[in-house]
Amino acid sequence: MGTARRRGAAALGATALVAPLTLALGAAPAQAASCTTQTGPYQKQVEKFLGRPVDGRQSSADCKAIQAFQNKHGITPAIGYAGPVTWGVMDLMNKQKAVGNNPNKDGKCPTDKGRIACVNLTLQLSWIQDGSRLVYGPVPVRTGRDGYETRTGLKKIYWRDIDHVSTVYHVPMPYSQFFDGGQAFHSVNLSMWNPPGSHGCVNMTTADAKKYWSLLKTGDDVYVYGRKPGT
Repeated sequence: MGTARRRGAAALGATALVAPLTLALGAAPAQAASCTTQTGPYQKQVEKFLGRPVDGRQSSADCKAIQAFQNKHGITPAIGYAGPVTWGVMDLMNKQKAVGNNPNKDGKCPTDKGRIACVNLTLQLSWIQDGSRLVYGPVPVRTGRDGYETRTGLKKIYWRDIDHVSTVYHVPMPYSQFFDGGQAFHSVNLSMWNPPGSHGCVNMTTADAKKYWSLLKTGDDVYVYGRKPGT
């Protein structure tokens, strides 16, 4: 093993080839919590998002619809309450949808680097572009939570491991492409909107992680910018 290879391996082992802790927690079956009758502070917004009658009053049907959304995306407690966490996820989904097929409209991801993977932490979106041409995406991602933020700036993919397993949490990190001190693109078996976020890696669906694996290579640029909500 060469010196550079040893340094890379040491960095990976020391920092955290970290998958989210909630990966293990999320494996448990959803708890069948009872529905709350309490009206939440974001009742009308949540009702509108879910296509429910917008009257600002909690009903049994409202609660069941909210609870189903919470269970789908790992929002706890899943009691059907229209609170800030649930609305925050819905609001982010709305903002992601509004981006459409022009994720680099603000011009913040460099267009003079050739092929580059961009990560917008504010909108929790990633895409691959080549110059100004969109190659793939945008797709929703799940980045580092408060205290474990995905680091911003211009990076390069320095190591790839299709069957990587975290040395910290001992959980699979398929299709890992490392770009900054143990932080990597990789797939997880979780909703991309599962709060509060990862331990620094850029989580992706399996389909998107596979596509990134096929489109990127060691040495390709990665640009991370913005700030994840709640960090």
